[in-house]
Amino acid sequence: MTSLSGLTPSGRLTLGNHLGALRRFTDPDGYYFVANLHAMTTKHDPRRLAALTREFATLMLAAGIPPGTVFVQSDVPAHAQLAYLLECTSYVGELSRMIQYKEKGRGRPMTRASLFTYPCLMAADILLYGAERVPVGGDQDQHVELARDIAIRFNREYGDTFVVPELAKAALAMRIKDLANPTAKMSKSDADDAVGTIRLLDPPDVIRRQIMRAVTDSGNEVRHDEAAKPGVTNLLEILAACTDGDPVELAKSYSSYGELKQDVADAVLAVIEPLQKEYARLATDPGAIDQLLAQGRDRAIEASQPTLDAAVRAMGLAGSAP
Repeated sequence: MTSLSGLTPSGRLTLGNHLGALRRFTDPDGYYFVANLHAMTTKHDPRRLAALTREFATLMLAAGIPPGTVFVQSDVPAHAQLAYLLECTSYVGELSRMIQYKEKGRGRPMTRASLFTYPCLMAADILLYGAERVPVGGDQDQHVELARDIAIRFNREYGDTFVVPELAKAALAMRIKDLANPTAKMSKSDADDAVGTIRLLDPPDVIRRQIMRAVTDSGNEVRHDEAAKPGVTNLLEILAACTDGDPVELAKSYSSYGELKQDVADAVLAVIEPLQKEYARLATDPGAIDQLLAQGRDRAIEASQPTLDAAVRAMGLAGSAP
């Protein structure tokens, strides 16, 4: 089954991004991209966007994602081209129900039109490559469902053109919360100096200090209880995600918060430090990174063009309908 996913360079990648995304991108026939076009739906600094796009791509390669599967979205014109065709098959009502538009744009001055229509771009990302499974974070479930709806509608109205994808959910990594506010998601969009976010390129001593200062809960019992003990539960789930353990069972091994935090810090660093070393190695050879991204770009262009051509013909463009 072909797998596809993308990461928007809206901030620095976090531990949650690695556990929930990067290390799941293992399909040698998959398509994994830096979704830099999505980062333009709100006001942005062009220089920061370019720098983050490069950083994301390098981290994806450093994470061991198979060669030839990593590329930058804007390097493949079919993404933007198909997005417009899908805008022509989507409804204002369904786009206005998208959570991110309601939270970031509806009723606000100077909301960019692209924030409203970008679910069509995300649908294009998914449908171009015939992806059968889409591993995304929980906050993107709604967009994958919309992509499914658009594909079904397009196939019904214009002929069988797109594979209808399935959503692939992660068990634990999607639930990783902010260390300072364990009721909120750990987000790459947080400020660079946010103390509750573990960023993949933070120095190891900073990461350990953040974990040791993580918010816990009243009392001293270590147990997995999201409602009563969100801080401890978050630490247990991070530990479980890093060690492939069960958070409920892991809780039984601890009698103090301090001991738990020490083990969480050790487990997190065991995951992050090899990634940082490989990132540093790759960063010393920009030409090699360029070559790997070009390989991914060329493969993506070759794979996406037939789908775009089929959609163009189905909608009555390029001369005549089939």
